[in-house]
Amino acid sequence: MQRQQQLTLWLKSLFPGESFTLSSASADASFRRYFRAAFSQRTLIVMDAPPEQEDCRPFLQVAALFEQAGSHVPHVYAEELEQGFLLLSDLGNTTYLQALTAENARGLYADAVDALIKIQLASLPGVLPPYDEALLLREMRLFPEWYINKHLGITLTSAQNDKLETVFARIIANNLAQPRVYVHRDYHSRNLMLVEALSPDSPPLAGEREHDPLREILFNPGIIDFQDAVYGPITYDLASLFKDAYIKWDEEKTIDHLIGYWQKARKAGLPVNEDFGQFYWDYEWMGVQRHIKVLGIFARLCHRDGKQGYLKDMPLVMGYLRAAAARYVDLKPLFNLLNELEPPQEAPTGYGF
Repeated sequence: MQRQQQLTLWLKSLFPGESFTLSSASADASFRRYFRAAFSQRTLIVMDAPPEQEDCRPFLQVAALFEQAGSHVPHVYAEELEQGFLLLSDLGNTTYLQALTAENARGLYADAVDALIKIQLASLPGVLPPYDEALLLREMRLFPEWYINKHLGITLTSAQNDKLETVFARIIANNLAQPRVYVHRDYHSRNLMLVEALSPDSPPLAGEREHDPLREILFNPGIIDFQDAVYGPITYDLASLFKDAYIKWDEEKTIDHLIGYWQKARKAGLPVNEDFGQFYWDYEWMGVQRHIKVLGIFARLCHRDGKQGYLKDMPLVMGYLRAAAARYVDLKPLFNLLNELEPPQEAPTGYGF
């Protein structure tokens, strides 16, 4: 309650004389919370990130990079880093996951691909943290610790652990050989927003700049949850988008979307492989790294943090992992290990998007 009172006082200092109401907007897997401040003409979002537990600076850095690249991220109106408060534009309540239908999926995901290409084209080395061997491996080691040991209750034998480490090394070798760009790191249907356009003629709030960039940027998707962005493999965000832990795409339509991205990326001058078959191989192997990590994270969220809802999403992620591991000879040891640990489950069927 004390934090909310501090937040309210800060907002009043920014908009003296303006009345507003505060309501909870959302919370994420960290200590950050989000409130919606409703003024008479429109709403804004306030991020509450306790400075002893959260650092707002990565968010500010990536927001500026992605906005300058021409993508639609929350615009930062004001910051109070000592208290851990940010005042942001409101991208609404509707995620792609909530909005998707068979009719609008192609258009929305074409927009998501176009936004991703803008971000990738802006990439420069040495700006964001590297998605290096240490980070890739640290993420994958969540799988034996939390999924195998804590979730399945199994302790790997020495031989099984050696087999897993051998496959991890192969995956990392592929990932590190890929061209590098800015990587959102969680570019999927829950972090892409269906944005309702703000009328350029709507009255400004007190303190708003005369030429607010939001009155120029009125397009989908709105992009959130980017504060952990890194400089890494070019296929990573595509694996997040089309091997989504919350949506099962038909493989034929996934390949169609990937071809669309690959053609646009080549035309834009991005360093994608000139052979689509090799590009798809890299995408698959990047997806394997991500799904190993995600299974570990979902298990940790369940067993450490009490967030049971992630249990229902595990079969789809495991289905992706098994399918790719079965497809490539160098990943067969992983496929065999997965079968040793638990019997295969029937993967969810495609939703036709």
